Amino acid sequence: MHLDRSSETAQKWVENESGLDQFASEALFEIETRPRCINFRQGVIVILRGVNLNPGAEPEDMVALRLWVDESRVISVRTVQLLAAQDVRKDLTETLGPRDAAWLLAAIANRLIDRVGPIIDDMSDEVDGLDEDLLVSGNRAIRSQLLHIRREAILLRRYLAPQRDALTRLHQDEHPVIQQNNRMRLRETADRVQRIIEELDELRERTAIIQDELSTRISEQMNKTMYLLTMVASFVMPLSFVTGLLGVNVGGIPGQANGLAFPIVIGILVAMVVVQVFIFRRLKWM
Repeated sequence: MHLDRSSETAQKWVENESGLDQFASEALFEIETRPRCINFRQGVIVILRGVNLNPGAEPEDMVALRLWVDESRVISVRTVQLLAAQDVRKDLTETLGPRDAAWLLAAIANRLIDRVGPIIDDMSDEVDGLDEDLLVSGNRAIRSQLLHIRREAILLRRYLAPQRDALTRLHQDEHPVIQQNNRMRLRETADRVQRIIEELDELRERTAIIQDELSTRISEQMNKTMYLLTMVASFVMPLSFVTGLLGVNVGGIPGQANGLAFPIVIGILVAMVVVQVFIFRRLKWM
């Protein structure tokens, strides 16, 4: 039974006709929930998350899929369509799918991870492109892209980490509903989730390194600019002092009656610049 969570008819059927106790029924229709596994005597409730690949949605806005699994049936509840569920349903119609309820659970969990893989690959390719762009051009515009990738990685990991724990518990607990062969399938899926989490951690570290490199380059550029401005000010301030002093409109200014006063002052200013350059070089400021 694959049910729409927004349907009142589906909710009433689960509460009154499915045979589930009240706690299990409420768990299937919770508004906000994280991936987890709850064992009951008759079966298990498994809550998983899948990437949202519907038009206009962001993949990191992961969609919850709530499942009740017992020996003979699977009741699943979703809010929006999940391509992973459609893939499993297509396999069932073509007689290629699982043969029992626990196997169906393992197939759905595996298909959910299949849809995550290409998203991680695209993120990795994007980080590679940003790294190359930084090395070639040093473009500051990549900062917003880095922030977007880090946010996406954090949101994906937020749900995949507890999903790994739920799948690990499913294959470790010896519940009679899940046979040994299906526990092995769930363990393989949990291992795949673990590898994806490690790839997400690597992506976060790589984006942090690129962002640090970008910040370092921006800081170096600012330091060079400030150094240049400081050097210009160091040269201009003494010259401004001399010209300002000679430009005071009071009596007694040297050279007022001398026709060579202006060339002499220019020579003095040039000599001051030469002395400054000599001193700055000796101090290794230039």
